[in-house]
Amino acid sequence: MQIGVIGSGSFGTSLGVLLADKGYDVTIWGRNGDLIREINEAHRNEKYLPGIDLPKNLKGTLRLEEAVKDMQMIVSAPPSHAITDILREIKSYLPEKAPIVSASKGIENGSLRLVSEIFEAELPGKFHSGLSYLSGPSFAKELVKRVPTIVSIASKNEATARKVQEIFSFTYFRTYWTPDVVGVEVGGSLKNVIAIAAGVADGLGFGQNTRAALITRGLTEISRLGVKLGADPLTFLGPSGMGDLILTCCGEASRNRTVGFRLGKGESLDSILGGMTEVAEGVKTAKSGFELSQKLNIEMAITTEVYKMLYEHKNPKDVVRDLMGRDLKREGL
Repeated sequence: MQIGVIGSGSFGTSLGVLLADKGYDVTIWGRNGDLIREINEAHRNEKYLPGIDLPKNLKGTLRLEEAVKDMQMIVSAPPSHAITDILREIKSYLPEKAPIVSASKGIENGSLRLVSEIFEAELPGKFHSGLSYLSGPSFAKELVKRVPTIVSIASKNEATARKVQEIFSFTYFRTYWTPDVVGVEVGGSLKNVIAIAAGVADGLGFGQNTRAALITRGLTEISRLGVKLGADPLTFLGPSGMGDLILTCCGEASRNRTVGFRLGKGESLDSILGGMTEVAEGVKTAKSGFELSQKLNIEMAITTEVYKMLYEHKNPKDVVRDLMGRDLKREGL
């Protein structure tokens, strides 16, 4: 099987390694010429996955067409804000029968579209039955070390979900399929926002009590938005909901938690983002999540406060004060 991967960052590369481990021939696309040369000549991606040997049947390309045309499956893993332009560039090359698996997480600024809505809007209808979405607790740096991992594969088409599930499942990578595309997408997007809040709490020196509070109340507002958009509430108890939320809020490898931690320590957002090699999706998603909550008239207190901290320069200590001082209410509301 020939598989194309769009995006040579840590997660795109780690998924490429997994598929190459299974014996598939993988072509991964990226924009950085030096990085692609390193993948092909040294079988390394030191920028994103230092110290890891890449399989010989994984090669890189600078030509987007080469990673798409005639492939039997395509994995899309760029930052979510880049998806629209990439889809417009590749749709004339897409093989009609090949499953397309999105591994990007976020809500598009401006349009407030989930990643699945971007794919369905930008690609002709003949591709829609082949779309699926991969999400769950999976740090790239652990995945390439073959650490046992589980994720969700969501698709509106059961045959597609089962096919993608079978292709990805391996000795160290277990997949569960679900028809709940919206639930998987909402959980995968908004957990990054809650992780920024958890990082801020850690940076301010708070303890496990505070982190647990943010995770549980964060899950409540993620579920609230997801159900409003048509998701199954049980999805948020699975890998792409609670599983991914716990990992992203607690794991030191979490880019979003790191952004929050450094904000809590007093650094400016511009300084933090300027020194990062990869995108912390929660920064952009905080804006989209806040605007979507306003549009749908849904209370999302943590998301709102993270938005104010990132975009209105609200002091992290004032964020904590205002979250703790909210009106008392019944649990679950």
